[in-house]
Amino acid sequence: MRIVSLLPSATELICGLGLRDYLVGVSHECDYPSTFEGLPKLTCSRIPSGLPSGDIDVIVSEQLASDQILYDLDVPLLIELEPDLVVTQALCNVCAVSGNEVARAFGQLCGNPVLINLEPTSLGEVLDSAIQVSVAAGCQDRGERYVKKLRNRIKTVSDKSNEIAKQSRPRVALLDWVDPLFDGGHWSPEIIALAGGNPCLGVKGQPSQRRDWSELIDAGPEVILVALCGFDIARSMKDVRQFVSSKGFLRLKKDAGTRVYLLDGNAYFSRPGPRLVDALEITANALYPDLHALPAGLEPAMEIETRNT
Repeated sequence: MRIVSLLPSATELICGLGLRDYLVGVSHECDYPSTFEGLPKLTCSRIPSGLPSGDIDVIVSEQLASDQILYDLDVPLLIELEPDLVVTQALCNVCAVSGNEVARAFGQLCGNPVLINLEPTSLGEVLDSAIQVSVAAGCQDRGERYVKKLRNRIKTVSDKSNEIAKQSRPRVALLDWVDPLFDGGHWSPEIIALAGGNPCLGVKGQPSQRRDWSELIDAGPEVILVALCGFDIARSMKDVRQFVSSKGFLRLKKDAGTRVYLLDGNAYFSRPGPRLVDALEITANALYPDLHALPAGLEPAMEIETRNT
């Protein structure tokens, strides 16, 4: 079995299923776990590195509006690797090479390879995608055991959160971009609710949406989780500092006493993979540290100091 993964979350699933040795190629964004280092990279981004977040938003918006692609796929390399299984996505053209681009390239491959498009929009669908990959790779029993462990971790958090009275749960908003503002959609509201919060921005199962400051202020979150899409903590810090210094946030801080936590969006929230369960555990610990202990190996959410008004 020769597997190509064109999606970071798929690479994480494949390695979680114990299939690392079958990987022969990955995307340029695949960075976890480190055991696949040295494998050929089949994609690259057309967005220049190091740009401010506002400039990135402009480029992405313009390219999507004109149906231009954001990522290039190395088709000759894909053909050369002769994969039996190719795992990609069609959920978000901003996050990875488009499904249409892969489908066009797939028709040039020899043999009878299998193409899987993963499009999960919830935790449950993420777990289903792990089963889907395991079936395609001929190891469904292993997939079911893997998913059972993930479900048990989710249940542990959910059971503890159920002890919290609904009226005492804080209003929580997750932002996956702050210049401009974008709420966290898809699985983010679900994670907040399972962790014991009351999600007040973002629609479960739906893509992230651009928001203006009036919408965030009207939502009145007592807690804001900043998990910037594709950014780690170091890259996010400048943006979050500007965010908490803005007039809009100072108004929110005055009205709702809002606390802000910074999380590693790239590692935990942006990708529909197994580390969404880590994201749940980190979120629960941030909201209720006395109730939800942080599992070993996970970094806690970083509370950002904000000005009192």
